[in-house]
Amino acid sequence: MPHQTQEQTEQSICALICAHDGIKAREIAKKLTLDHASVNRILYRSPLMKELCWKDENHFWHGLIRQTYPHHGLREICAYYSDVQDFLALSEEEWLDCIKEGCISIGRNLNDTRGLIHSFCDCRLTMCRLFADLSEMTDIPLGSWEIAFELKLKRGKYIRIFADVLVITRDRVFSLEFKMKDTIDPEEILQAAKYTPYLEIVFGPSYDVIPVLVLTRAEELFRYEPIGSTDMLLPVCSGDMLFNVFDEYLDLLK
Repeated sequence: MPHQTQEQTEQSICALICAHDGIKAREIAKKLTLDHASVNRILYRSPLMKELCWKDENHFWHGLIRQTYPHHGLREICAYYSDVQDFLALSEEEWLDCIKEGCISIGRNLNDTRGLIHSFCDCRLTMCRLFADLSEMTDIPLGSWEIAFELKLKRGKYIRIFADVLVITRDRVFSLEFKMKDTIDPEEILQAAKYTPYLEIVFGPSYDVIPVLVLTRAEELFRYEPIGSTDMLLPVCSGDMLFNVFDEYLDLLK
């Protein structure tokens, strides 16, 4: 196997595990032409891999999350997960009850209840408006799309990060980082982009991960901004222009 980054190797291992109904580390190493010890080191030491994979009593490894539609197991590391139609069927109060319970289940701190709940409701309102736009302008069956709020990603033993909102189509994952403001902060662009390598491990090579920064206090904003000092660009939009981001990548109005 050509030289890979740590994240790329983890993605390959996780995808192989999820493609089998149980596989041993030695077989993983053989199929990926990796050193057996290196595979074991990743399986036992990588915080994210320990969260996504588990070993049975016969030393076969299994994946927590199915890497195809529907993503069974995803709700285990999210505060809320469903298909889009089920999400839209819930009232705000019903949805808040679900996400609060989910936050407790995944260890999401709710101490800053007032500010956090306000941000949750802001995200929900923006997503409801997006799906209303999609329904009005396209014939996309939203029941085949999935949505997740507060996806937990473990970067270290005591370090957890939470991706705000994911919208999962049949071949793309839109990772939406929400900020209740109207100005672009380069640090927040980096924050929106940082989830990408971890989400690529979670969802596997069949999905493209598209990070987006959404500024819900801005209006009629949609442009691409550089990610740090790299030559890569990240879409930044206001809540009312989020439809345009989806159209850009899915060509909805062709």
